[in-house]
Amino acid sequence: MLIVDGLSVDYGAIRAVREVSFRVPDGAIVALIGANGAGKSSSMNALSGLVARKGAITFDGADIGSLETDAIVRRGVIQVAQGRQLFPEMSVRDNLEMGAYLRSNAQRRATLEALMARFPFLQERAAQRCGTLSGGEQQLVAIARALMGAPRLLLLDEPTLGLAPLIVKRIGKVIRDLHAQGLSILIAEQNAAFACSLAESVIVLENGRVALSGTPAELSANDDMRRSYLGV
Repeated sequence: MLIVDGLSVDYGAIRAVREVSFRVPDGAIVALIGANGAGKSSSMNALSGLVARKGAITFDGADIGSLETDAIVRRGVIQVAQGRQLFPEMSVRDNLEMGAYLRSNAQRRATLEALMARFPFLQERAAQRCGTLSGGEQQLVAIARALMGAPRLLLLDEPTLGLAPLIVKRIGKVIRDLHAQGLSILIAEQNAAFACSLAESVIVLENGRVALSGTPAELSANDDMRRSYLGV
């Protein structure tokens, strides 16, 4: 579904991503892992058209590497940004509806009803300001807001950042459920154990480059991988 070849991102004289290439098959979960500053978020933002980038990005057979963010979203590539990026003074409902700004009113209403039926928490807190929610609750709202846009490929940038282990487990269940419904997912994570528990293939970034790649089983057999990222 997604083919990335030679992706590079520069911030002035600093090259944050260096000739990165990977694939996300249709219906798969793929993870980008690495330490802070490895190039994960820059890669995700490049895929969404949020930063200038070089290289080829192909989604469902079409070149999206030169498209603006709104055109990429229209194609079905939708990102949940690091830090959630909700509107804190707006209600849960209003934040969710913002995720469907490119869709018709009928599509927005139908998707909102479906999500609130699926996640009762959203219905219970619909009128509550997002800024008063816990970090875990905000992450769930951010994922639901992305789903309002009817993604074909969901980009999750650091979905467990700053969350307690119990909430991380809940986020993992949500991701597994979405995957079971056929959604393709690309995750960028520092939490390698979490990412490896979900993904079918893993790309390890170091200093903006691909250092390792393979299945979770293959990478767990690598001594450097175990010591550096899995803590074993």
